[in-house]
Amino acid sequence: MDQQEIINTIILTRINYFNLAGMLELYRRCGSATEVMAHKNDIRAIIPHASPKLIEAFKDTKEATSRAVAEYEYDIANGITPLCLHDARYPQRLKECDDAPLMLFYKGTADLNQAKIISIVGTRHCTTYGQDLIRRFIQELRQLCPQVLIVSGLAYGVDIRAHHYALQNGYETVGVLAHGMDYLYPPRHKPTADKMLGQGGLLTEFLTNTNADKVNFVRRNRIVAGIADATILVESASHGGGLITTKLARDYNRDAFAFPGAIGATYSEGCNNAIRDQLASLITNAHDFVKAMGWEDDMMLHEAYDKGIERQLFPNLTPDEKKVVDTLSLTNDLQINMLSVRNNIPIGNLTAILFSLEMKGVVKPLPGGIYHLIK
Repeated sequence: MDQQEIINTIILTRINYFNLAGMLELYRRCGSATEVMAHKNDIRAIIPHASPKLIEAFKDTKEATSRAVAEYEYDIANGITPLCLHDARYPQRLKECDDAPLMLFYKGTADLNQAKIISIVGTRHCTTYGQDLIRRFIQELRQLCPQVLIVSGLAYGVDIRAHHYALQNGYETVGVLAHGMDYLYPPRHKPTADKMLGQGGLLTEFLTNTNADKVNFVRRNRIVAGIADATILVESASHGGGLITTKLARDYNRDAFAFPGAIGATYSEGCNNAIRDQLASLITNAHDFVKAMGWEDDMMLHEAYDKGIERQLFPNLTPDEKKVVDTLSLTNDLQINMLSVRNNIPIGNLTAILFSLEMKGVVKPLPGGIYHLIK
């Protein structure tokens, strides 16, 4: 990604704190942050209904520019990757959301566009019951689906347990922060965060020198919900951040699940209510979840390997189908436009080829126009 485009996107992020939707519409209409900055004095020529606040934000961008340059220099010096909305490495599932951040800052090793991503959320007052649920769920899921990215918020309670058990079971795990990358909250989770940098990563939309203020946790929740295929609520009181994230997941047309708990138990009340109100589907174990998500291909393949059974994946492929399969074998989970470029196949023809491969059980479409080769 071009350095100036990154800096310009950071500028937009800096002046955009209270007007996510307006700035995102402007960015998408212009196609880049650089083009937005080129039209900063005639915003209404692009969006006639632009709000006065949005117009006012562009009148003086000197402070934002200075701040953006400093941020970029800090990121490069500290191994942080700035991800603009149009960067191929930006989480494509999140990009589909109406309030997606224009810019993310990422440090880690995990692919944020893996074939299977789940978010595990819940109360900061995780009980022994909740801890056991998370431990058993992740252990079982690892056996059924070996490749899943686990996302949470690195907070106390359910979050840190999700990260801990993910690491323990060999999963990559990403923590979404409610502050900048220049420090960590809570500090006591730093040992876990350090491990995650080599087996997952840390992600935030906030610039450095941004504190972990209460409002930032609410904003952070939309990333936790939007980045994943499904959100799993482990324990929650009748009100809480985990419930907010679960509601956001449903608003984004993502799957949401909850573990039931004892009637009258404080930190099961939110889960039980969510199930009752059909905000979340009931699950009791990883098998329930895998079947509900339609991820049995991983489960069946794992069982076949355990029994020493060979599975023929590519029966009766046409030459063009084989080209696409070979490309996905080298680099799985590619967007359709990238597949088109790499195979020199027009999008129209490629759509038909991918549909045929899907019918043969060879590939699976994912959010964001991404195709996954079922291995």
